[in-house]
Amino acid sequence: MALPGSVRRQPANRGLVSHCTHHHIVVFLLTFFSYSLLHASRKTFSNVKVSISSQWTPSCLNSTAPELRPYELWNSSHLFPNAEEATLFLGTLDTIFLFSYAMGLFVSGIVGDRLNLRWVLSFGMCSSALVVFFFGTLTEWLHFYNKWFYCCLWVVNGLLQSTGWPCVVAVMGNWFGKAGRGFVFGLWSACASVGNILGAFLASCVLKYGYEYAFLVTASVQFAGGVIVFFGLLTSPKEVGLPELGADEDGSVEEDANRPLMGSDDADDDDRNYSIQATDADNQPKAIGFFQACCLPGVVLYSLAYACLKMVNYSFFFWLPFYLSNNFGWKEAEADQLSIWYDVGGIIGGTIQGLISDVLQKRAPVLAISLLFAVGSLFGYSRSPNSKPINAVIMAITGFFIGGPSNMISSAISADLGRQDLVKGSSEALATVTGIVDGTGSIGAAVGQ
Repeated sequence: MALPGSVRRQPANRGLVSHCTHHHIVVFLLTFFSYSLLHASRKTFSNVKVSISSQWTPSCLNSTAPELRPYELWNSSHLFPNAEEATLFLGTLDTIFLFSYAMGLFVSGIVGDRLNLRWVLSFGMCSSALVVFFFGTLTEWLHFYNKWFYCCLWVVNGLLQSTGWPCVVAVMGNWFGKAGRGFVFGLWSACASVGNILGAFLASCVLKYGYEYAFLVTASVQFAGGVIVFFGLLTSPKEVGLPELGADEDGSVEEDANRPLMGSDDADDDDRNYSIQATDADNQPKAIGFFQACCLPGVVLYSLAYACLKMVNYSFFFWLPFYLSNNFGWKEAEADQLSIWYDVGGIIGGTIQGLISDVLQKRAPVLAISLLFAVGSLFGYSRSPNSKPINAVIMAITGFFIGGPSNMISSAISADLGRQDLVKGSSEALATVTGIVDGTGSIGAAVGQ
C-alpha cells in the first residue's frame, strides 16, 4: 500500500540536507556557470545589434558620420542599403539560430544519454566559442561581410549550443533528487539570467572599442569554461564512490525523492514495477528512445506550454536592448545595462516559485497563476513611459512572471519528467526528455521571431 503523502514527503525534505556533499556544491557551480557562459555569448549578439546594423549600413545614411569619397570605395563592403533591411536580417539570424538550436536539442538529448555528458558539454562550449569568434570578431578584423557566411555560422552555432542545456540538466538530475528540487532547480536555473547579465555587462564594457571585442571577450571566457568543465565536472555520484539516486540504503526515502510532482501520490507500489525500458542482467537501465520519451506522461503537454512561453521570453531576450535603444533613444550601452532588470526578475521569480511549488508539492498551479499575472505585466510594460526607473521596475515584474515559469519548466519540471516512475529514475532519460521540452520551446521562440 502507498504511504500517505504527508508521511512520505517528510523524509524526502530532510534528504536534501543529509545527502548534500561538497561534490554537490561543485557540480551545482560548474553546471551553473557553464550554461551561464553559453547564454552570455548568445546574449552578446542581441546587445550589439545597433552597432552591427550601423556597420552593415552605408555611412552616408548616418547623419553623425562624415561622408567619405569616393562613395563606391567606402561602401562597397556593406551588406544592406538601409537600416531597415539590416534589422530584418538580424531577425532572420535569430530565427535561423533558434530553428537550428531546436533541431539540435532533439538530437543532443539523445547523444547526451548515450555518451559521456562531460565530453558533450565541453565540446559544445569550446566549439561554439570558436564559431562566435569567427562570426563577430574575425570577420570584422578581416572586413569580410557575407550574408550566407553569417547564416552558415549561426546554424552551426545553434547546433553546438544545443548541447548545453540537456547535459547540464541531466547532470543536475543525477545529483539532486526530488527533495527540494523546486527550490534547488529554481535557484540553479538562474544560470541563464546570470549569463544574460554577464553578457550585457561584458558587452557594455568593451563596446566603445568596437562590437568585435564584445564577441572576443565572451568567446574567450566561454572557451576557458569549456576546458574547466572537461577536467573538473563529475557527471554522476558513482564517479566518486557515492550511491546513485535510488541506490542508497534507505531506498524508500530516495525512491520518493526521485518521484516527479506530476505523478499521483496514490499510485500502487505494483505500478512502479512497470518500465518502458528493457533491463539487462545487471538491472542497469538503458537509454530510452525519442518516441518513448515523447510518450512519457506530461512531456508533450509541458513541451507545448513551454513553446508558447519561450516565444514571449525570447522576444525579450533577443530584442529588449534594441527596443529600448530605438524606442526611447537611449544609448546602446545604457539599454544593455537596463535590460538586466528583466533577468533579475526572472532569477527571483524562478527561485520563489520553485520554493512555493516544493511547499505545495504541486508545480502546475504555481505556473498557471504566474502566467495569469504575466498577461497584466506585459500589458503594463507595453505602455511604459520614457523613464528609466519606472521601466526597470515594470521590466523586473514582467521578468518575475515570465522568466520564473520559464526557468521552472526548463529545469525542475524537465527533471521531474525525466525521472518519473516509468523510467525508474534513470538518468538515461533525463537528457532526452530535457531536449524534447527545450527543443519544442525553441521552435515556438523561432516562430515568434
